[in-house]
Amino acid sequence: MLTEDKQPFNQHPGPLPILYSFRRCPYAMRARLALLSSGILCELREVVLRHKPVELIWASPKATVPVLVTPNGQVIEQSWDIMLWALRQHDPAQWLPADAQVFEHGLQLLQMCDGTFKQQLDRYKYPQRHGLADGKEERDAALLFLADLESLLTQQRYLFGSNIGIFDAALLPFIRQFAHVDAAWFAEQSLPRVQAWLSSFESSTDFQRVMTVYPTWVKDSPVSVFPA
Repeated sequence: MLTEDKQPFNQHPGPLPILYSFRRCPYAMRARLALLSSGILCELREVVLRHKPVELIWASPKATVPVLVTPNGQVIEQSWDIMLWALRQHDPAQWLPADAQVFEHGLQLLQMCDGTFKQQLDRYKYPQRHGLADGKEERDAALLFLADLESLLTQQRYLFGSNIGIFDAALLPFIRQFAHVDAAWFAEQSLPRVQAWLSSFESSTDFQRVMTVYPTWVKDSPVSVFPA
């Protein structure tokens, strides 16, 4: 990840990419992590989801975060695509795997995270929204995915090596959200590697930087630059 003594990649005074973000959203979190690691500066527009600015809707009718608008007007609407956009321009920490098989394995984990695991997480966290008395059945089913990660992490500190990479950054915000639904229960599970992986992430300087509180953006607000 980008350390504090490194200079940002794009120091030019011209227009910056615009990132529509929401601090607690795990999708937006993964986009900010990649931008931080790449060193690419952007104008961060913190969005209140129940009062979405019309500029966000104009840029992306789906009106969910994150959305990145590049200086040439390209709109990137998916968090994973924002991560790739940033790191394919500048990847000083070598987050992108050089090995094609590793990348394919990572994509499989990403698909499981954003698919079945995310559905289970939502039903566990908000059972009443899904007509459930509680989310314990979904919680327990989600442990199958965490067990896969536990097995992988017994081989190395991070998913695919000794250093954090793009797939760690893509998955950790969702693992964090799952763990925080019932932190005491999560701490009791036999997942020592996953728990250590998450703890290391949450205690890192870079996590603190991506979780910096920014003022809610409205038209004509002063520009908030990320990373600060």
